[in-house]
Amino acid sequence: MRVAIIGCGFIGRKRARFLPGGTLVACFDVVPAQSKALADETGAHQLASWEDALTRDDVDAVIVATTHEALPKIGLAAIEAGKHVLIEKPAARRAAELEPLIAAAARKGVQARVGFNHRYHPALRKARELVDAGEVGPLMYIRARYGHGGRLGYEGEWRAKPEISGGGELIDQGMHLIDLARWFLGDFADVQGFAGTYYWDMPVEDNGFMLLRTSQKQVAFLHASWSEWKNLFSFEVFGRVGKLEVSGLGGSYGLEKLTFYRMLPQMGPPETNVWEYPAPDESWAAEFAEFVEDVRLRRTPSASLLDAAAALRVVEEVVRSSAPRTGT
Repeated sequence: MRVAIIGCGFIGRKRARFLPGGTLVACFDVVPAQSKALADETGAHQLASWEDALTRDDVDAVIVATTHEALPKIGLAAIEAGKHVLIEKPAARRAAELEPLIAAAARKGVQARVGFNHRYHPALRKARELVDAGEVGPLMYIRARYGHGGRLGYEGEWRAKPEISGGGELIDQGMHLIDLARWFLGDFADVQGFAGTYYWDMPVEDNGFMLLRTSQKQVAFLHASWSEWKNLFSFEVFGRVGKLEVSGLGGSYGLEKLTFYRMLPQMGPPETNVWEYPAPDESWAAEFAEFVEDVRLRRTPSASLLDAAAALRVVEEVVRSSAPRTGT
């Protein structure tokens, strides 16, 4: 697969390093120095505009790794040009922005994947494998937390500007939590929560608290935070006969690990098994390899535009319900 990357910042450069089954042939960034650096490093062609990627015959797929306000515009143009696309999450600022992309992908017959790379962390993949095998029994609920503490000047960065980002921590790390919860439990019929700004002086939320329930009464209790201070990832899945606990994502989030607590017939202390994953983050490579297979097999990606739209609707409902009420 011959790939163009639009957006050569931190995520775009990371994508360029993990392209199993693909070759980077072109790149563009609104900061020319960034695209030049990536082009010099990889041998790709530095483009004068992102539109140039869509007219090249040697580009099969486009990775869109820009700031949020540009994701749906560039994604839609790539789809209309007949290119397969991998759009970084959240894929848009609002669910409604994805409707034209969903329609266009179906009409053009191209594959459109959203970058929910957390599904491809080995601990979470193993957890899903155990759930699918019935090892923890029918699922009851999920409890998850994800957060970091920002950095000096965080309130002045683009993520703090709603016209660019579309929101704060809910649309940032919260999207990963919502997507993972849906991956295990399915769609949520009841959405409650609160989006609040507790520490950072910004017009978007720095904490999001969510209480989500499926039509089968399964619950996900999620907290995404930009005031965690010590980077944290914790994802617990509770079944009727066991519990799965994923902790860490590697790097500053600590060793990635899955612990399986299996209930014994007599109850009491559970049987415990632990899997540790000290290797470097392989989720980006695993995700792209599956994208290549999506295109080869002409199958709908497992992490699709529909998944992104569903997660964004959860974010929107939590933000809406948090807005101050007016009137008497």
